[in-house]
Amino acid sequence: MTQEKHSSRPLPVPSSRISRLARFGGLASNIAGGVALNGARQMAQGKRPNMSDLVLTPANAAKLADRLAHMRGAAMKVGQLISMDAGDMLPPELAEILGRLRADAHYMPASQLKTVLNANWGDDWLKRFSKFNVRPIAAASIGQVHRAQTKDGRDLAIKIQYPGVRRSIDSDVGNVASLMRLSGVLPKELDIAPMLDEARRQLHEEADYQREGHYLERFASLLADAPEFVVPSRHADFTTRDVLAMSYVEGVPVESLHDAPQGTRDRVMTHLIELLFRELFEFRLMQTDPNFANYRYDPDTGRILLLDFGATREFAPEISEGFSRLMRAGLEGDREAVRAAIMGIGFFDETAKPRHQNTMIDMFEMSMEPLRRPGVFDFSQNDLAMRMRDAGMELGADRDFWHIPPMDTLFMQRKFGGVYLLASRLGARVDLGRIIERHL
Repeated sequence: MTQEKHSSRPLPVPSSRISRLARFGGLASNIAGGVALNGARQMAQGKRPNMSDLVLTPANAAKLADRLAHMRGAAMKVGQLISMDAGDMLPPELAEILGRLRADAHYMPASQLKTVLNANWGDDWLKRFSKFNVRPIAAASIGQVHRAQTKDGRDLAIKIQYPGVRRSIDSDVGNVASLMRLSGVLPKELDIAPMLDEARRQLHEEADYQREGHYLERFASLLADAPEFVVPSRHADFTTRDVLAMSYVEGVPVESLHDAPQGTRDRVMTHLIELLFRELFEFRLMQTDPNFANYRYDPDTGRILLLDFGATREFAPEISEGFSRLMRAGLEGDREAVRAAIMGIGFFDETAKPRHQNTMIDMFEMSMEPLRRPGVFDFSQNDLAMRMRDAGMELGADRDFWHIPPMDTLFMQRKFGGVYLLASRLGARVDLGRIIERHL
């Protein structure tokens, strides 16, 4: 993580469709050239080369990660999603390389930043500030964040979208999907059209900072009764579709708490897991991006800062009710009820083979172990994550089963997995049964 942060540097974002397409084409040619060379070497050695082995190499994964990090925008965002959703199906070294895309991105040079702000605020925008830090305090796939003080005394965190992001979403998603097809990671039989359509829709929503500002205010209202959380306030006079101005709130990265006292770690994760169930069952509104960078912690107040509501999704009542039925069946150990509930929310359908259905049910029952266990569950003293990963890799290797569940289910699954991973990273101990009782 630290190395990635130090390697961030000012690089112009390629903003035109032609320049972005050219970079994809150059990457594809580079990978294809390496494949041809390595294939020829293997044939010269009397070996029969395997296309998937030739393409899925650490060198090619590094080329892909570097190019997507340079391009930013939808290309990098799709790469991040692939690294989270398909990471268990890739060799560990490849998953680790693609995982770099979830670290800090490169950032716009000052000249490009000025052009973007001129377009959103007018040429004389700097006169409204007493201080504006040109070096961002954070940089991600779609935008970067700057700290600034206005002349009327406000301390702001200003999220600025990279140029050309919105225009390039549709083409970037298609181009990344083509690269994944070329790599052999995705089987030809798998219909990924629904996932690509959803990726485009989600990215268009995330690229609308006025929409994100709306959900920022929604969560601030919903959590008014939860003093353990802080949601920044939106400043409408500086907010546009490409710029989101929020109050600046101090905090340290939540993953830095791995050395904090046990009680602090336990309390933070108890609050975050409680929030997850409130989002699902009470709010029916969930911030679905599990990136650790979306949570920070204020050591002085003990409060948790919630950031980045671009990936917020609203759920229909039947989605929450379906997960409620599934969890109740899991807690009761009713395997047939679990099967019916899993089918109801779309993890598999009637066409799934019995062995695949049983594997999915076994995986779900594994995931319920922490909830069924009386008292606190110690996330640091269990092998559940490894067992789930092994089962997922075994299922993913059986391409007869490759199946994309409904998008609401997929995003919810990702959020649950991200929260579990954070709890494991912090070595937290949480009474999960007591939390779920309140919601079921």
